Amino acid sequence: MSVGTLADWLAAVALVAGALLSLAAGIGVLRFPDVLDRMHAATKPQVLGALLLLLGLALRLRTPADLGMIALVGMFQLATAPVAAQMIGRAAYRSGRVDRALLDRDELADQRK
Repeated sequence: MSVGTLADWLAAVALVAGALLSLAAGIGVLRFPDVLDRMHAATKPQVLGALLLLLGLALRLRTPADLGMIALVGMFQLATAPVAAQMIGRAAYRSGRVDRALLDRDELADQRK
């Protein structure tokens, strides 16, 4: 088996795994009952799924210009997803959409108005 064929097989596995994780994230966003669970589903498996899709794409394309762009997209995804999740969680907490009984520890309780 040549190196190109092996890379194509690995790319196919990464693309399918990434697509399945992204699908699971989408189903979780639709099916989970509250904001915090949905926030988790929207960030954790979705980011890993997107990174696996980018890995599959990188293994398939293999040109320096494409690899540079894929690396930038991956870094942007890793930098923005945690910040977006933090902002969504904080906005949900401040607007009263979080069931405080589900929280193990309420670190923002002393900051409430």
